[in-house]
Amino acid sequence: MSDQRPAPEAFGRPKRQPGKAHAAEQPFEYPLRREFVEPDWRRLPGYRDVERGQWESAQWQRAHTVKNLAELKRALGDFLDDELYADIERDQRERATMSMLIPPQMINTMNERDLRGDPVRRYMAPAFSERHPEWTSHPMASRDSLHEADMWAVEGLTHRYPTKVLAEMIPTCPQYCGHCTRMDLVGNDTAQVLKYKFEMKQQERWDAMLDYLRRTPSVRDVVVSGGDVANLPIARLEAFMMKLLDIPNIRDVRLATKGLMGIPQHFLQDEVLAGYERIAKRAHERGVEVAIHTHINAAQQVTPLVAKAVRALLDMGFRDVRNQGVLLRGVNTTPQQLLELCFMLIDHAKVMPYYFYVCDMIPNAEHWRTSIAEAQELQFAIMGYLPGFATPRVVCDVPFVGKRWVHMVSRYDRTRGISYWKKNYRTGIEYDDPDALQREYPYYDPVYTLPEEGQEYWREFLRKRERELQPV
Repeated sequence: MSDQRPAPEAFGRPKRQPGKAHAAEQPFEYPLRREFVEPDWRRLPGYRDVERGQWESAQWQRAHTVKNLAELKRALGDFLDDELYADIERDQRERATMSMLIPPQMINTMNERDLRGDPVRRYMAPAFSERHPEWTSHPMASRDSLHEADMWAVEGLTHRYPTKVLAEMIPTCPQYCGHCTRMDLVGNDTAQVLKYKFEMKQQERWDAMLDYLRRTPSVRDVVVSGGDVANLPIARLEAFMMKLLDIPNIRDVRLATKGLMGIPQHFLQDEVLAGYERIAKRAHERGVEVAIHTHINAAQQVTPLVAKAVRALLDMGFRDVRNQGVLLRGVNTTPQQLLELCFMLIDHAKVMPYYFYVCDMIPNAEHWRTSIAEAQELQFAIMGYLPGFATPRVVCDVPFVGKRWVHMVSRYDRTRGISYWKKNYRTGIEYDDPDALQREYPYYDPVYTLPEEGQEYWREFLRKRERELQPV
């Protein structure tokens, strides 16, 4: 028999059928319907006579930042009705872990005609009735829920990861968010929480941080945070950064500021721009990557002033401006809310969606938190819409473990809402713990998301704890 086969040409060149693909109706619609505009602040009673030059002044924004409920009422007028006013007032007396501090820029992004349902108001000025009536806090909640202070190498410098540290420079921000994970340290005292105060003098703390980094060559990556670097005078930030950039082992620096959204006017001041430009120049000379990390939770907060500040930083040569949001029920925990925010960030502000964190287990934050299962569903729902490089990772910051993608759970008891996680490195307090890498570390879903059997488990847990605390 002949082994020869007909040449391919004998069959003719293959042909394709006419294409059938076309744009289809999707669960999320693009292009966005939301306009990219700076809301007119003059629609609000407290800002009716404010001129553009005043509004775009960082000094004016700071001087008129709302520090209490009476000032919020003056800004919003009758839009803040008596019922909601009383609801927020009660929350401040009985639940709030952060004092009120809201720049006019942020107030201007609120929907004044539906303050009750407005996402920005819900996390910046929470109301008592929004907290869960039974499960205000998870039974395992704690003030420093990530145990950052336990991992301080020196006061304010958390060495949690093998090659990365967090430098908590100051304990203040231009704005205070109700869900702040550093509520133990940041901001003013509230009726519920007396805040920790740094004990070392500021310059001594900073010098100790730099000294630790010089003698710890395994650290290459520093997050310069707080608080918020927008509250550091630019000369002070620049001086610290220049010393940091001179340390040979430092290869990446991230400057953390929600103020880029909350008070973008700060970053558009000539003096601040000049300081950041000198930082970018020195980083370029040393071959160090410096990025800006911000914190935007709602699509309506992405405005032209924010985009202008971001563009100025990118034009200087900063590596990137990335967003680290927090999943907050009632703010951004539907696929539509999350995708709209991400598209507003990349389409209009050139901000890279980076992380969305499951809200941490601090006291009185339970009503905002999502379960790990809900977070997994959100990650699934947003896949395929955004460019791969701009698809944010939904992560859980597991105590004593660190950031983990929500699908990396080792075991998951859905009834009791306990997920178990493993780690592949030791934190600074586990250097001599032989079992650290074999242990499973727990994380806890909001109790109200559990079936009745799971909720009863936690009720009994609390009853038992109460009995144990009673004197014999």
